[in-house]
Order: sequence, then C-alpha cells, then structure tokens
Amino acid sequence: MTTIEQSGTPSVPPDSGTPTTRTPFKRVLAGSMAGAVLEWYDFAIYGILAATVLGPLFFPSGNPVASLLMALATQGLGFVARPLGGIVFGHLGDKFGRKPILVATFLMLGGATAAIGLLPTYGQIGIWATVALVVLRMIQGFALGGEFGAAVILVSEYGEPKRRGFWAAWPQSGAPAGTVLATVTVGILAVVFPGDAFDDWGWRVAFLLAVPLLVIGFLIRRGVEESPVYRAAQEKAESAENKAARKESSSIIEALRKPRPLLHGLGMRLGENIAFYVYTIFVIAYATTYFDYTRGAIVTTVAFASVCQFLGMIGGGWWSDRVGRKIAMLVPAVSLIIWAPIFFSLVHTENMTALGVGVCVGALLHGMLAGPEAAWITELFPTKYRFAGSSLVFQGSSIIAGAPAPFIAVWLVDRFSATAVIVYLVITMSITVIAVATSRETKGVDLDKLEELY
Repeated sequence: MTTIEQSGTPSVPPDSGTPTTRTPFKRVLAGSMAGAVLEWYDFAIYGILAATVLGPLFFPSGNPVASLLMALATQGLGFVARPLGGIVFGHLGDKFGRKPILVATFLMLGGATAAIGLLPTYGQIGIWATVALVVLRMIQGFALGGEFGAAVILVSEYGEPKRRGFWAAWPQSGAPAGTVLATVTVGILAVVFPGDAFDDWGWRVAFLLAVPLLVIGFLIRRGVEESPVYRAAQEKAESAENKAARKESSSIIEALRKPRPLLHGLGMRLGENIAFYVYTIFVIAYATTYFDYTRGAIVTTVAFASVCQFLGMIGGGWWSDRVGRKIAMLVPAVSLIIWAPIFFSLVHTENMTALGVGVCVGALLHGMLAGPEAAWITELFPTKYRFAGSSLVFQGSSIIAGAPAPFIAVWLVDRFSATAVIVYLVITMSITVIAVATSRETKGVDLDKLEELY
C-alpha cells in the first residue's frame, strides 16, 4: 500500500512490505516526462524537417519528389527499429531494472538527435552523410522502443494505485507535448533564420536543442531510484525458498507464453493508433491535396489539436481512476466510431473553422482513449515480465497499425473514396472496443500481487 504525502504525491511508508525509497515521486514523474517529451520532440522534428530540408541535403537526386520520398522513408525506419528496441530493452528492463534502461535509452535518443544536427551534408562527404543519417535514425527508433515503456512503467510502479491512471497519463502525454514543442521550435527558427539561412544551417539548431533537454533530463533521472515494486519482486525471486523453483528465461518468452494480455493490448492499440495518425498526419495530405486548404493553416490546426489531445490524455487518466479503465476507454472509443463520418463531412465543407473543429474533437477523443491506456497496459502484466509485455504492446502496435495507417488511408482515398477511410476507421476502432470490453478491469490492482492472477 502507499500513502499520500502533503504534497499530494505518493510515497512508500517504512512499514509496508515494499522496499523503501527516498526518491520523491515528483522527481520520478519529472524524469519520465522529460524523456517522453524529448523522444517525441525528436521524432516530430525529423518528420517536419524531412519534408522541407533533409531531402535535398542528404538525398539529392535531381528529382525533388524522389528526394522527399527517400527522406520520408528514412523517417519510417524509426518505426521499424522501435519493436526491436522494445524487445531488447523489454528483456533487459525486466532482468536488470527500469532505471538503467530509462537512463541508457534517454542518452541514446538525445545523443542521436544532437548528432543529426552536427552531420555534414551529402555535398560535403557524399554518400556517407546519407548512411550516417540512416544509422542515427535507426538509433532513435531503437532507443524509443525501450524509452517509452520504461517511463510509463516506472511511474505506474511508483504511483499510488488509486491515482495510477492519472500519473501514468503524464508520460503518455509526452507525444502531443513533444509535437507541439517541435512545431513551435521550427516556427520560431524559421523567423530567426529567414530564407536560405534556415536551409543552410538554421535547421541544425532544432536538433541541437536536444542537448539542453538531454542534460536536464539526465540530471533528473540519475537521481531516481529503482522502482520499489520491481525491487520487491527481485527480492522475492532471490529468496531461498524460490531459488529452486526459479527458471531463468527471457521475459519476452514469458510474455508470449500467456498471449491473452498481449492480444487485448494489441487489439486496443490497433484502432487508437490508426485514429491518431489519420487525425494528425493523413488529414494534412488529404485536406491540401483534394481541397483548397493551405498547408500552413492545417499544420497550425494540428498543432492546436495536439494541445486538445494532451488535455484529453490527462483528463482521461484522471477519469479512469474514478469510473474504471474499461468505461473510461470504451466511451471515447465508441465516440471515435461515431465521429469518423462527422469528421470527413466537416473537412468536405472546405471551411477552415469546421475542419479545425473536426480535427480538435478527434484529437481530444483520442487523448481520452490513450490517457487511461498507459496504466491499463502496465496493469495487464505481472512484474517479472511487465516491461517486456508492455513494450511488445506499445511498439508492436506501432509497426502494424500506426506506421502504415497514413499510407493505407491515402491509398483508400485514391483507389476508392473518403468513405473507404471511414470504414477503415470504424472497423479498426470496433476491434479496439471489443478488445477493451472483453478484458478484465484493472483499476486499483496491486502490482505487487498481480502475478497471483495468472
């Protein structure tokens, strides 16, 4: 059990069965948030600049479209590397602890981002510039595969059970926070370095800003002690009466041996991930290609929608602590099914205000769905393979659902019509509804005793 200090954050009392910790919870939360914001800032910065600067500088081809496609393909490599990172760091995090993975992935992610800002271009060192950019992008994705799971799990294992949904939603909200930070940063730098100055070297500042974020985050994370829930599980595993029965095996294998929680998690993430990319990435291409919307106005709208998404995540996590994870996720999931045809109707009006309402409501509902998800996924797995199981869900769903979603949506519109995208959203979100509805309620579960449920 945990108690609440006067500051409103949880601590572990000395007389509990869980090892004591001197780390204030606010430091744990700050460290997790710092990494979550940095990781998504890194990903968003690359995505924004890939479409404007990186193509000609690192993939010159005489064909601007070909350069753009190659730059965007390199962005996709980050998604490919994420499941691999989730598998490797998931196993290591269950074997050696959450804290060392949290620090290692943070350093890898921030270091790779800063290194991109220092890379010579193709015109300076030839093909080696392209190779280096691809490698650094893969390192970013690999590190992100372990970083996100570590951040959410550490907060969940430190946080008080009665407020776990609210606390776990904060590192989850790093995605919209990082996206907004990246968008604002590029906008400011474009003003500070007008014209050719931005294309020549101003873009590098956006990547190099990862350095101060890295230093601040590292200093915070270095002072965070290991999760008390993980330490209790390790002490139990090392006790004399358990040594004989203990089997040394990969936590990834253990998670795969009991696939029901994985299937529930992947099913839930399927519609949620696809909805996110349709409302934030696909809408930019769709609205500017088929209608008379300007790219700048759409990007600004999506950035504002990220704020709505952030608020939805925090509010959704808070609500799940009161009504339960299942109700808190089912309501926005069903609402997203209903909203899909309304959203496209608003886009088709060719009215910027109507489109803004469509995108922002979609982002808000997505946030309300994704907020409780963070605690819910960590509560699906026992401590001995929680990191591995959670990483398989978080990163596995990204490669099968999120990564191809914009491409599938564009193909459906081109081959059929917007109605096909609506059907795509409705079907995948219905799978999410089924996955959540058939899962067990996890609100308030004791993570120390969760293994007894399996």
